[in-house]
Amino acid sequence: MNSAANAHLINSESYVQKPFTLPNGIVIKNRLLKSAMSEALGTIDNVPTMKLATLYRRWAKGGVGLCVTGNVMIDARAIGEPGNVVLENDKHMSKLKLWAKAGTCNNTQLWMQINHPGKQVPKGLNKNSVAPSAIGFGPALTKFFEIPRELTENEILDIITRFATTASLAKEAGFTGVQIHGAHGYLVSQFLSPNHNQRTDQWGGSLENRMRFVREVYRSIREKVGEDFPIGIKLNSADFQKGGFTEEESIEVIKTLTDDGMALIEISGGTYESPVMALGSNIKESTYTREAYFLKFADTIRQETTASGLKIPLAVTGGFRTTTGMADALAHDNLDMVGIARPLAVDPDYPHKVLSGQAKTNPIRAISTGIKFVDDAALMEVAWYTRQLHRMGVGKNPKPNEGAISSLVKTLLTSGYKTFRTRRLRA
Repeated sequence: MNSAANAHLINSESYVQKPFTLPNGIVIKNRLLKSAMSEALGTIDNVPTMKLATLYRRWAKGGVGLCVTGNVMIDARAIGEPGNVVLENDKHMSKLKLWAKAGTCNNTQLWMQINHPGKQVPKGLNKNSVAPSAIGFGPALTKFFEIPRELTENEILDIITRFATTASLAKEAGFTGVQIHGAHGYLVSQFLSPNHNQRTDQWGGSLENRMRFVREVYRSIREKVGEDFPIGIKLNSADFQKGGFTEEESIEVIKTLTDDGMALIEISGGTYESPVMALGSNIKESTYTREAYFLKFADTIRQETTASGLKIPLAVTGGFRTTTGMADALAHDNLDMVGIARPLAVDPDYPHKVLSGQAKTNPIRAISTGIKFVDDAALMEVAWYTRQLHRMGVGKNPKPNEGAISSLVKTLLTSGYKTFRTRRLRA
């Protein structure tokens, strides 16, 4: 490598290596954020296992600055999939503390992502499916999801309190922050979207009313955890559906939440009906050249808020392929944290390799079964990566070359068995 190339590589490394200070003064050691991936490593009755500690210790030692867990559910009556961890009380605090201790080694920040699925729950998994309004999914998904029951006012207030309780327990266990899951069509996202929220009370209608739920969730958590504990959110740039949550609305929500005190906003996009968060190879050439899927949106946010003096801590996840691409985004102040997920499912030491200059590109590859309707479904690729997390959870290395067909068969068998057991448990 010539000296000019070496200089560029060192320059790239320096941007990613630079610490980032959150608005409350907490310092994240570098600019790499491990974005949430659902691990499904809880027990059938939703208790955390040592597999989570094993997995997160591996990631912490791999060099990432901020690690966000897969979604932890706030209500045992509302899980999103078999194997979700539910955190409602301190009954399993000792297990949570082991998870937190493992995930915060090597000076790693570990935030628990907390979530309620709303209506985005496979049929029969829970006794009831609830949402802002009694509106089901579109024709493509009706066979998989029930039409939900509309939440009552008291139920909404109860869910808000549950978010706060879970966040407080996470803090007690030793997690260094929490992230509200407000993206990908889960309950917070459902409240924000006029497609899914058609209420006529204070929780629906105008954008001000539709964002009331997430603001109250934030305020309730803040009251419980105090001023110094970081609260972040994963938020859609848009739903990418006609009549859904728009980029313009998202920008207004982001401004409002930043004013409220949100520590870090991770930009994503899409829902199960329009799975932009799992674009894979189906992306525009301009997006591919730019690398990060939502970087243009992040740049728009920067431009719209610079004049007002509002500094929004931003992370963007998805699509980064090179260290140079990461560094360029940081250098141009498009974002503050670079989100990575799938590369860490196949190489837990990837952050260290990025920081040391050993990795120029990420290690992921397209996962294809050759069966069109399967490959077109984003959930298949998610399942393949989840299998790699399960390998690491038992102390094994990932298997990057695992075949898609064999992975599909094993996933269907395992998922079916766990779903059957979960349904029996909840019957």
